[in-house]
Amino acid sequence: MTERRGSLYLLTGLLLGLIFGLVYSFWIQPVQYTDLSPDLLSAADKDQYRALIAVAYLANRDLVRARARLALLKDSDAYGVLAAQAQRWLAEGKAADEARALGLLAADLAQAQATLLAPTVATPANLPQSAPTVSPASPAASVSTPSPTARSLPPSASQASPEPSTSPAPRFLLRKRESLCDPALGKGLIIVYVWDAQGNELPGVELVVNWEGGEGRFFTGLKPELGLGYADFTMQAGVAYSVRIASGGEPVYNLSAPSCTAANGETFPGVWILEFIQE
Repeated sequence: MTERRGSLYLLTGLLLGLIFGLVYSFWIQPVQYTDLSPDLLSAADKDQYRALIAVAYLANRDLVRARARLALLKDSDAYGVLAAQAQRWLAEGKAADEARALGLLAADLAQAQATLLAPTVATPANLPQSAPTVSPASPAASVSTPSPTARSLPPSASQASPEPSTSPAPRFLLRKRESLCDPALGKGLIIVYVWDAQGNELPGVELVVNWEGGEGRFFTGLKPELGLGYADFTMQAGVAYSVRIASGGEPVYNLSAPSCTAANGETFPGVWILEFIQE
């Protein structure tokens, strides 16, 4: 009898607590929801908002939608803020994928802005029309295929299924390696330029830098005012570095800050300039 009464007391207490909690949360002090415009968010929340926009853009490549979402933050220089956040997140060691997405969105916004501002050249109406361009035929279409002779293949050959082929990641070749002593270019920097096979600057290319006991990553396009294919990394004095493109390519070794002398006799660290082009 005592055990049954104790169970009833426990069940009654739980029910009373549940009822009191519901009454308190729904009537005494209910949760209040407030709609807040993105431009009124805190600085940290704005960073997260931009990161979500950049990751979504990386998935759908809808630049119009990304620009509309960024406009809600009312930043005066949207791609500049994105690029600065990407560099800051890389320096703080945050997620490299999100930093890359931020840098790529910043570069694409800058490229779209440059395209809109580019002057258009009117074509005179009396110019003759260009002849139609004939694309070269593929080797399979230009070479006649001989008729196969009737012969049986070995069972192993006739039943063999083709292996699926995967296209290799593009490789990059080092086109230029040069050390300079020019304070206007910066001090103690590894400056990298990356182009595709057609000579267009490539944003969003991941570069890996290694030194004794450490590794870092940086991306092209985070400073669109210096070029969509531009990236830089700050060297420490007395440290030797190697740089390679993450997607493929041979590393460049023995990069340490050159010792330079200014006109007034003061010494300062120079820069290395590396230029990569896609095969």
